[in-house]
Amino acid sequence: MSLYLDHFGLREPPFRITPHTDFFFTGANRGPTLDALIYAITQDEGIVKVTGEVGSGKTMLCRMLLERLPENVETLYLANPSLSRQEILGAIADELGIPTDGKATHSLTRALQDSLIERYAKGKRVVLLIDEAHAMPAESLEEIRLLSNLESKAAKLLQIALFAQPELDERLAATDMRQLRERITQHFNLTPLKQADVAAYIEFRLRAAGYHGPNPFTAEAVTMIAKISEGLSRRINILADKALLAAYSSGAHEVGSNQIKLAAQDARFSPLKPKAPFNPKPLLWGAGGAGVVALLALFISSGPPGTFREAAPGSAQASGEAPQTNPTVQISKRPAPGPLRAETQSPPPSTDKIRFAPLTRQHFGQYDQWIEDAQNNHYFIQLLATDATQTGQIEGFLARASSVLDPSQIRAYRSSLSGRDRVGVIFGDYESREEAVRAMQGLPESIKAAQPFPRQISKLR
Repeated sequence: MSLYLDHFGLREPPFRITPHTDFFFTGANRGPTLDALIYAITQDEGIVKVTGEVGSGKTMLCRMLLERLPENVETLYLANPSLSRQEILGAIADELGIPTDGKATHSLTRALQDSLIERYAKGKRVVLLIDEAHAMPAESLEEIRLLSNLESKAAKLLQIALFAQPELDERLAATDMRQLRERITQHFNLTPLKQADVAAYIEFRLRAAGYHGPNPFTAEAVTMIAKISEGLSRRINILADKALLAAYSSGAHEVGSNQIKLAAQDARFSPLKPKAPFNPKPLLWGAGGAGVVALLALFISSGPPGTFREAAPGSAQASGEAPQTNPTVQISKRPAPGPLRAETQSPPPSTDKIRFAPLTRQHFGQYDQWIEDAQNNHYFIQLLATDATQTGQIEGFLARASSVLDPSQIRAYRSSLSGRDRVGVIFGDYESREEAVRAMQGLPESIKAAQPFPRQISKLR
C-alpha cells in the first residue's frame, strides 16, 4: 500500500503500472481503437497488427480486448516471442486438447484445422493474441502466415492479432516478409499522448482511484510530465507516482515542478530513439498508453524531505524501462508445451551485480528448496514476471503478496530464457491444473489484478 494514500485521500494507488482494466483511459482515441479492434477480430478481418513504443499501452489494450470479446470467442494468448514454429503449433494444440506426441508439422497442422472446424461448427471463434511479435524469429513469423490460411469455405478459422513495437513494421517492410505483410488487413498504432491528453489522463487516474479534491498537479507539473515522459503512459505513471510520494514526504498537498524534477532524476528515462519512417496506409490510427506490470516503486530518504533511497518491502517499480512481457507462454491461462528448457538458468554475467532486497532473497531460497523435490506434472500459479533489475517492484510485490497469501507458498526464481534477466514470482503446488485454477479463483482481488495464471512445474526445468 502506497504511503501517500491517506495523505491525498486516495482509495488505491492511482499510478501503478499494473494493467488494471478499471484504469483504462478511453480518451485520446483509445476507446474507439478498442472498439475497432473488437470489430476487426469478430468480423473475420484477417490478421490485425497493433504497434506502439514500450510503455505506450499495448498490454492494457490487450487485457481490455480479452475482457470485452464476446463469450463465444476463445482466446489464446502467446506471450513468449522466442518460440520456434513447432513450439507455436504445440502450444496451440495443447490448449485445443490435441495430442502432439510424435506428430510431424504437417499432421499437427491438419489436426489443428480439424479442431478449429469443429469449434466453428459450434458457433465458436478462436483468436490468437501474440505479444512482442517484433521479436519473433523469421520462421515463427512464417508459421503465423501459414496459420492465417486455416479456413473453412466461408471464413477464417483462426483470427490473429499481433502486438509489437515499431520494429515489426521495419521487419515487415523486408522483401521476404511481403506475403505476411499482405495478409495484415488492419493496422493500429498507439501513439504517445499529447500534452492535453496527459492532463486528462492524470485527472482520470486520480478520480478512478477515489480522489475527490482539486487536482494536486499544477499546470507546470503536467507540462513537465508530458515533456519528460514523451507521452508514454507508463512513464507518466512512474513520474506521477514518484512526484506524489515526494510531495507526501515533504508534507505538501500540491505537486509542482520541484517534485517532478525529483521524480525525473530518480526515473532516469532514456530519450526515445527516432524510428525509420513506415507508411502502410493504416486503416485506423489509435492513441495509446497505460500501465504494464505490478505496482510502482518509489524511494524515500531518511534525510531531507523530497529525496529518495531504495524502498523497503511494500514499494513498487522504480524504473520505467522494464519490458512489458511475461517470458512465459499463456494460452487461455495455460502454459505452452514444447521441449523442456531450463527457465531458471543463470542470468547473463552483465546482470549478476544486481542486489536483491532481503524478502526477494528469502523467496529465492524457498524456491531452491522446493524445486528439488517438486513433481514435474504438478502445477503452480504464476503471479508475476518482470525484469530482474526492477528490484523495488519485485520486493514490493512480494511484500504485498505475503500480507494476503501464505508466505511459505510464495517463491521467486530467476530466468534468462527470453534473452533478458527476469524474475518470476509463483505460488502453491497443485496436483492438477483444475486444482490450480480453483485456487487461482480464490486469490484476493489485489493479486488477481496482476492477471495470474496456472503453469506446469516441468516448464521451470
